[in-house]
Amino acid sequence: MTELIDRWRSAARAAGAPDGPALTGAGAELLARWREPLRRYHTVRHLTAVLDVVDAYAELADRPDLVRLAAWCHDAVYDPRAAGDANERDSAALAGTLLAGLRLPAAAVAEVRRLVLLTAGHATAAGDRDGALLCDADLAVLAAPPEEYDAYAAAVRAEYAHVPEPDFRAGRARVLDALLALPALYRLPPLAARWTDRAHANLTRELTTLR
Repeated sequence: MTELIDRWRSAARAAGAPDGPALTGAGAELLARWREPLRRYHTVRHLTAVLDVVDAYAELADRPDLVRLAAWCHDAVYDPRAAGDANERDSAALAGTLLAGLRLPAAAVAEVRRLVLLTAGHATAAGDRDGALLCDADLAVLAAPPEEYDAYAAAVRAEYAHVPEPDFRAGRARVLDALLALPALYRLPPLAARWTDRAHANLTRELTTLR
């Protein structure tokens, strides 16, 4: 976990936060949230995967440091029983409070909040390179090899173990339909070229099992 904390500190410093114990403590607080026992997919492994994509394609973003901070915060609040986009809104609120407390510039705080909120529907405006990178990284798992995708889908089901099977199938199908209905599942050209076909195949295959 020390490496992850170092990545957090590096991103926050690049965004304008002063270094010190408070910065390290904030990273530890976020990691503790990502390690909550109720999580099965939205775990430190997901956080690390998103950060790895952001790092690999950082040159495609305008402010990759802010995208990294948004990655840290985007599922920091995660309650499978929450309705609608409550988790994203609460995660954005947490990001605002936490980053302002670290004396990050107000404009940077506002931008991280905006980026976190984008992960509710993964719809970005044309030219929003930072939003595109965050959303593409968040959805990278959809383009995983079939066995890895199936493990992801099973982990999501485990997070919603409290939902009866018919209700879960209907709700999950709505989520997958919404993803397939996006104008572009991936927005950044290199990622779209690599991932779109495989992601569509995975989503379509899961939908077939749900119906």
